[in-house]
Amino acid sequence: MDMTNDKQSIHLGGTARSPEDVMALFELGLQFTEIPIVDPEKFPALKDTYIDLKKKTGLYYLCHGPWEGDPNDIETLENIYMPKLVQVLSIMPDLDMRLLTIHLWLDPRFLTPDAIAYKIGFLKRLIEIATDAGITICLENLSETATHLTAVLKTLPHLNLTLDIGHAQLLSKGNTSYGFIEKHPDRIRHIHVHDNRGGNSPDDDLHLPVGEGIVDFKRIFQKLKGIGYYGTMTLELRPWEIKRCLGRVRQLLFPSPRPSPL
Repeated sequence: MDMTNDKQSIHLGGTARSPEDVMALFELGLQFTEIPIVDPEKFPALKDTYIDLKKKTGLYYLCHGPWEGDPNDIETLENIYMPKLVQVLSIMPDLDMRLLTIHLWLDPRFLTPDAIAYKIGFLKRLIEIATDAGITICLENLSETATHLTAVLKTLPHLNLTLDIGHAQLLSKGNTSYGFIEKHPDRIRHIHVHDNRGGNSPDDDLHLPVGEGIVDFKRIFQKLKGIGYYGTMTLELRPWEIKRCLGRVRQLLFPSPRPSPL
């Protein structure tokens, strides 16, 4: 069942890098799993196992695509990355996956103008293929700010966002989630949750359990509530790390009402 359009609640899920992870996340009481298809050539060997687990657990699946490689190498993007994503899109319907998160770096501080122009066209083609298959494409923020993506989103009205709250803490004085929530609230269709201690390099993307870094999840979740966000949130952690912080996350998202005074 695809619950990404549920307007009444936030659904919590976790990253499942293996069939064993699916069972572990089910046992934690989560509602869905986000499965990275890193190598679409090898993944079909596991497809039937994931389908059986879906039936057994009642979880639904979202998908995370492979990495793009060199973000400025247009030839590689066209001849390797695009075919991989097209293959991922062909696999997803068999698992009833309706949302695909992709990495496609668009930060003008690090990308050439030619690469950015090419990637906008790349996304346009990918969205057309996905739409025909009934799949939503979500671009995940890496180091980009909301302003960096404004023109891209205006050009591509059917492109949505996966707001990665952890990435938003990096390469910035403050968490850039607030900018996305303020400027592009209608484009946020999915959220990634993990913590870190800030920093300016890929090594600082620590993917810590919530509460073990400096991200102000309480305030960010309040801002999301303020725009009426009801959708999916993936805890981008290992199952045992999710177990360590799941109670804290639930309390932040669904705070218990204070008892009435007698």
